[in-house]
Amino acid sequence: MAAAAARPCRPGAGGQCRQPIFRRLYPPGLELLSSPASRDAFSLAKEPPHVRDFYGPTPFGRNCLLARRLVEAGVPLVTVYSFGNRDWDTHSANFSTLKNTLLPPTDRGLTALLEDLSNRGLLEETLVVWMSDMGRTPRINRDAGRDHWSFCYSILLAGAGIRGGQVYGSSDRAAAYPSTNPVIPADVAATIYHCLGIDPHAHISDQQGRPLIVSCGQPLHALL
Repeated sequence: MAAAAARPCRPGAGGQCRQPIFRRLYPPGLELLSSPASRDAFSLAKEPPHVRDFYGPTPFGRNCLLARRLVEAGVPLVTVYSFGNRDWDTHSANFSTLKNTLLPPTDRGLTALLEDLSNRGLLEETLVVWMSDMGRTPRINRDAGRDHWSFCYSILLAGAGIRGGQVYGSSDRAAAYPSTNPVIPADVAATIYHCLGIDPHAHISDQQGRPLIVSCGQPLHALL
């Protein structure tokens, strides 16, 4: 990593040269990886057995527990990795895969994460977002699966000012298209930024100095 950061740009690299960025990011990255606080956060063995059991003995459960420990250690952004090759892209055997493989560890791990964060007083300052990049077709295919469908799907938001126990919006009977309170991705992004205390209509600059709007959507104030 250090060698890559120090290596000069090759001729003709032009805008593809990333060494200045690497040199700037290397010190904080190394500090993050090597600090005692980071090593401690990644040590799940330090959790009591009943807490580890609460999250479940699955990769997803352990990753949710690790997420809580990282949040507790002050990490500002945590992504929970889900399942490896046992993913949610259920083009075949959709229902049996959900019932037997995907939903049980998700139900246990995600529930444990939310309850654990709440019990430790961390949920109100932490936004938990559980979502995908698309939904699934309302029509079942020949392999008992559901294919890609971007017109209607659900996400979950919790913490950081989100009022719990509510459902916003609905679909038609086939779960094909929104029926009430349709939400676009930009609205989701604006809501996330708002919950994090970032003005969703602010302007930022990219590496070339060009101004970019943080989000062109509107926060969903009914959720707050």
